[in-house]
Amino acid sequence: MQRVCFLLKVRQDRIAEYRERHAAVWPEMREALSATGWHNYSLFLRDDGLLVGYLETEDFEVAKAGMEATDVNARWQAEMAPFFEALDGSRPDEAMKPLTEVFHLA
Repeated sequence: MQRVCFLLKVRQDRIAEYRERHAAVWPEMREALSATGWHNYSLFLRDDGLLVGYLETEDFEVAKAGMEATDVNARWQAEMAPFFEALDGSRPDEAMKPLTEVFHLA
């Protein structure tokens, strides 16, 4: 199982709404994530907007490609894009660049 961690930055003026949106993630989005191999997926948000994402998957590239093929992901990414800083025209899911794991205690 591959462990993946990534960072994004939520705009300061959108933090409260971002939290609200993720308190009620669409059921079809949750189902698509599970069906495409996203397991133990968590998002952590610091008060300054730093977002830390963590998930476990058999193959992150396959899991991302699976989500890219769904209609619900396209709609979700379009709605979420305005919440983030420095996407430079990318969708939020395209900006998720995995961090290099340097230590793990099992």
